Amino acid sequence: MTVVAIGNFDGVHLGHQSVLHRARTSGDGRFIVVTFWPHPVGVLRPDHAPKLITDLHTRLELLRAAGADEVRVVRFNQQVAGMSPEDFVDEFLLPLQPTRIVVGRNFHFGAKAAGDVARLAELGRGRYVVEAVELSSAAGETTCSTRIRQAIADGDVELAAAHLGRPFEFRGLVVVGDRRGRGLGFPTANLIVPDDMAVPADGVYAGWLQRIDLPDAEPMAAAISVGSNPTFDGLERRVESYVLDRDLSLYGVTVGVSFVHRLRGQQRFEDVDALIAQMHDDVARTRTLLG
Repeated sequence: MTVVAIGNFDGVHLGHQSVLHRARTSGDGRFIVVTFWPHPVGVLRPDHAPKLITDLHTRLELLRAAGADEVRVVRFNQQVAGMSPEDFVDEFLLPLQPTRIVVGRNFHFGAKAAGDVARLAELGRGRYVVEAVELSSAAGETTCSTRIRQAIADGDVELAAAHLGRPFEFRGLVVVGDRRGRGLGFPTANLIVPDDMAVPADGVYAGWLQRIDLPDAEPMAAAISVGSNPTFDGLERRVESYVLDRDLSLYGVTVGVSFVHRLRGQQRFEDVDALIAQMHDDVARTRTLLG
């Protein structure tokens, strides 16, 4: 028996988790996840490509953590976009020999999204059964990747976490920055923000930093700044994390920065002394909020 779950799964949010849980628990056989990369909207309408909640590596990690025995990544391009629902099923699903396919209730596939749950079931009659999982919700709203992206863009990391089922995490490689933080008494781990990735609105947040290369390492409390350092006329947008009570050398290390609470928006200070005073306050509030 092979159970297949299909979806884009950007963020692997509560709705995705419901699909994955149902697929994993609906049979005793192999559990395969089919996902798409890059994001279909980015191929079909490049000018409207959404900011990604997770990169592909993180998505695969989350899907495997949800119990997938195997993850099949479909390279989404114009050829795939133009497939009829019948061709899509023949090309990507039937070779997996599924006995059950689990999708979200709003699942669509094929050229111009012509295929839906009913069509998927019709094409599988006598070969597999289809189960559609109801949509999830949090904070009185239906959970979807679009809503989560908006919450992140607004800096509402608490709402994003409610829909994700965990704090929003931004991952990146620690690079050498301007070294101003160390001179101010707050050495930071600096991450560059790629254009295609979601990151919270400019401001300061309380959260956690964890080394990805050391899976068993404990997350470390951090005061996190997102923005371009307007006090110093910065131009490049970064995520800069000051790990409380630590002076770490993380250059060249991939870390995950999890956003838990928003402290304030980005500010331009009249002088360095005012900035340092505010940073002390940010650290104190971070310590209190994270316990």
